[in-house]
Amino acid sequence: MTSTDRPPLRVLVVDDQQLLRRGLTLLLGTEDGIDVAAQAADGHEALALLTTTEVDAVLTDAKMPHMDGIDLVRAVADRHPGLPVLVLTTFDEPDLVQGAIAAGAAGFLLKDSSTTTLADALRAAVGGGMVIDPRVARAAYSPPPSGEGEEGILTVLTPTERRVAEKVADGCSNQEIAAQLFLAEGTVRNHISALLRKTGARDRTVLALDLFKALR
Repeated sequence: MTSTDRPPLRVLVVDDQQLLRRGLTLLLGTEDGIDVAAQAADGHEALALLTTTEVDAVLTDAKMPHMDGIDLVRAVADRHPGLPVLVLTTFDEPDLVQGAIAAGAAGFLLKDSSTTTLADALRAAVGGGMVIDPRVARAAYSPPPSGEGEEGILTVLTPTERRVAEKVADGCSNQEIAAQLFLAEGTVRNHISALLRKTGARDRTVLALDLFKALR
């Protein structure tokens, strides 16, 4: 099946400002293979829509009345496991970034990101990847394990683990890592398990952020 034969990636856009919702819908509609299937004004409305509307990803504002984006991430993780939620905001405050990551967001982007960046982030999230805007990534970093310096994480890795770590830090999915490094997906999963154990990261998202910091 070619890219043109694949069904479009269906997105739910959530923002309390109608103008921004419409703007995002129009902009994403210019991207090949992206279809905004529904719009919601807050987290409650989004959850209601998810019971009747099938989507592949959610793109939500972080700060909204009634139910904000972070609470929506938590609710989606609980009620719709596996559905990726990308958090979009004009704010680069550490608490927002850390809250989004801790809640299980598949990414955190600023609203001034280009349409192509948003579309690529949605595709990556649906493929199992994770995208953090480099401008706010530093706010989400967790401390290196055992009080080591930033490069301390890397000293305990084998050469193959280091190559896998670089791909994880770039937000690649297991399938993408396997294809790029010519490894079996099962081997990639084993290496990621080893990375989680060696770094002490509580999950893959935190692992990617720790590695991003250590490798740059």
